[in-house]
Amino acid sequence: MPPNSPSPAHDSLTAASPWIQRFAVQVAAGGRILDVASGGGRHSRLFLDRGCRVLAVDRDVSALARLRKGADLEVLEADLECAPARPWGEERFDAVVVVNYLHRPLLAHLIDSVAPGGLLLYETFAAGNERFGRPRNPNFLLKPGELLHAVSGHLRVLAYEDLEVSEPHPAAVQRIAAQRMAPDRES
Repeated sequence: MPPNSPSPAHDSLTAASPWIQRFAVQVAAGGRILDVASGGGRHSRLFLDRGCRVLAVDRDVSALARLRKGADLEVLEADLECAPARPWGEERFDAVVVVNYLHRPLLAHLIDSVAPGGLLLYETFAAGNERFGRPRNPNFLLKPGELLHAVSGHLRVLAYEDLEVSEPHPAAVQRIAAQRMAPDRES
């Protein structure tokens, strides 16, 4: 298993993250969603069920085949660690969703991909997680305050947490919900 792969226990998760569910309600039906490292599509499914249009990106898209329900789901097969910086192009999205994935060179591109009024919803493993299991490599663990620092000057933070959780399994995580202000509200 590659060092950035989630544990087998994580692979079995099918429910959307409560953090993502909490902020998904702020995205209007018809909104365009970028689901990065989408895996089995649990977050793609959440937004599809809310009437959104989803671009799901992952290096292995075979698990997404069961989600193909029509024109609202677009699937892009790309190894995000080897692909061009933004394999989805210059498009901006009403929400960019990333869960349990970290490739630091991609972070600025994800932030740039948030449309005015749109959200960055990010939740992944943080320093301290090495006590609980994979990932243990510090290259795949957020440093304290790293998400806050990354969005500073670009997005307005709606909520942020850096903590240890016990559900669905013990882990150290950071999560952020941040919004790009619409141009008329930035001044």
